[in-house]
Amino acid sequence: MRNLFDISGRNAVVTGGAGTLGGNIAKHLAEQGVNVVVLGRHKENTEAMADELSRIGGGKVMAVVSDVLDIDKLKATREVIDNEWGGIDILVNCAGGNVPGATIPDDKSVFDMKIEDFEKVTAINMNGTVYPSLVFGESMARKGSGSIITVSSMAAMSALSRVMGYTVAKCGIDGFTRWMAQEMAIKFSEKIRVNAIAPGFFIGHQNKAMLINPDGSYTERSRKIIAHTPMRRFGDITELNGAVQFLCSDAASFITGIVMPIDGGFSSFSGV
Repeated sequence: MRNLFDISGRNAVVTGGAGTLGGNIAKHLAEQGVNVVVLGRHKENTEAMADELSRIGGGKVMAVVSDVLDIDKLKATREVIDNEWGGIDILVNCAGGNVPGATIPDDKSVFDMKIEDFEKVTAINMNGTVYPSLVFGESMARKGSGSIITVSSMAAMSALSRVMGYTVAKCGIDGFTRWMAQEMAIKFSEKIRVNAIAPGFFIGHQNKAMLINPDGSYTERSRKIIAHTPMRRFGDITELNGAVQFLCSDAASFITGIVMPIDGGFSSFSGV
């Protein structure tokens, strides 16, 4: 019997592939025998991650220094992948995250936020997802198949204090995911699917200061998150991998345009 979850031998691009989220997903894909392109802005980190994936012994690995906000660089990257690997089957848009200057301190309000910081966080999250999807999605359109995964957030499902710019960007990603899903299926192929994952709360490098006190205890914000999470814990970043693999696989062949929460029940719980 054919294993519908098997994605070995497919070609994947992971933007932000040297980061915490992207690196975790890139490693999982490599372990599944996927050929992985690690796309990042910083040469040293990108090549280090590619070296790590090569030691896993799965599929082929390619390190590409590019910029998700530069259409011309992305197109050049696409041509290299198309020429060397014969096309792109999977795109996972992991580039993004919050910008420190766009996080509003407790003693400030939205009116104190600098517009340039708002523009930075919306650019890297929203445009940094749209541009790669357009460029690498065109490769999928020529091939007639593929899976695009975008990364949403709990911030798109309900308002989270302090992160207005990040919230706006992730709401835009949800809308783009649905729009791109219908565009690709109707105009190109029903075998091209576009979906999103919406991670709950995971402690990582970018948010650690907001969630963990210097003494290792939970901050007040962390306690509020845990109280609103039925599973009563933070997630482990590896718990995203199964959903990504499912959405990339033939097991999800009739699924497109969805935003899948991976959040321990946070988005479904009223708090009462």
